[in-house]
Amino acid sequence: METTSTHPVFPSTNRRLRFSIKLSPFFFLIWVASQGCLPYLFHLGKEQAKFMIYKRPFEEVFSDPNVPEKTKEKLREVERIRQYGISSLALSSKGGFKSYFALDRDAIGWHVSACHPLRFESYTWWFPILGSVPYKGYFSVEKAKEEEIRLRREGWDTRLRITAGYSTLGWFEDPLFSSQLYEDEGELASLVLHEMAHSTVYFPGDSTFNESYASFIEEEGSRAYLLSVGGRRRLESREKADKERKEYLNLLKKTAILLNEEYSKGGSDEDLKSRKKGLLAEFKKELKSQKWTHIESARLSEREWNNEDFVGMLRYHSGTTFFRRKFSEWNGDFAKFNEEMKKLGKLSESERRNLLREEAP
Repeated sequence: METTSTHPVFPSTNRRLRFSIKLSPFFFLIWVASQGCLPYLFHLGKEQAKFMIYKRPFEEVFSDPNVPEKTKEKLREVERIRQYGISSLALSSKGGFKSYFALDRDAIGWHVSACHPLRFESYTWWFPILGSVPYKGYFSVEKAKEEEIRLRREGWDTRLRITAGYSTLGWFEDPLFSSQLYEDEGELASLVLHEMAHSTVYFPGDSTFNESYASFIEEEGSRAYLLSVGGRRRLESREKADKERKEYLNLLKKTAILLNEEYSKGGSDEDLKSRKKGLLAEFKKELKSQKWTHIESARLSEREWNNEDFVGMLRYHSGTTFFRRKFSEWNGDFAKFNEEMKKLGKLSESERRNLLREEAP
């Protein structure tokens, strides 16, 4: 359903802001200079250097009397989740979460995404190692807003989002950030296991597969973790929220299919805009009618929805039927499932994309 339009720039890599540099400094700097990206590289490098220099090992934090006990409890919880991910979910131990970094802001960063207004075509940035990615991340909200404004002026549907997670894909030991100390144990497990999944299976340039696989591991893994530490009772409060979330995603997917069908029919720009407007109005009406208690449907129905909202959702939630079938074939064995996913690296991106299109029976 989604296509891409690639633009060579050095970006960070996704809603959870990940980047990986694996070039010699000399050739890397030549490449960056040739793309006019030195200011952006400096912006990223300055923050990454701070993370590496000032992150604190958990043990050091535990022995610091000035750190609140509540923070220490959360870090111990992260340790348990990380160990569970390694021992029970067969996730890579290179996924970080062994140190802590206290931010001087409310979020790690912000990232910008964009989509063509009359078809599902993502605006992407290209750079070495990771290939094409449909997001550009910043550690400054002002810089992120400037990029969003630039893209909007060019006519793209845009969205500026908060970066919830951070991963260098195993190249560095990534810390847990103060903005990630979620109260809810399930949310914390989801975050940690999602990022660990990226260090386990990652195909450069294939954002849809990478994020959808990590989201599947996040969902199945966090449920398994909660069950292991608290039994069925621990899952009860989460199950209603999960049910609402699935209903919300299904509504988004249904509308995305309808929009894509209209775009595929072709017609004048004015025609397509009119059909798009009608479908979005129906979507917002249906959204407003929901009686959810965990999702603020009335507030969501008031926002200005655009193509990037739907493409962004598909980027993280494609291939659910495919992943569930494969997971079931291995009887819920995470180690065997992950090994099979790694083998898909032999396929092309388009071949993996076709696998994700598998429909539920």
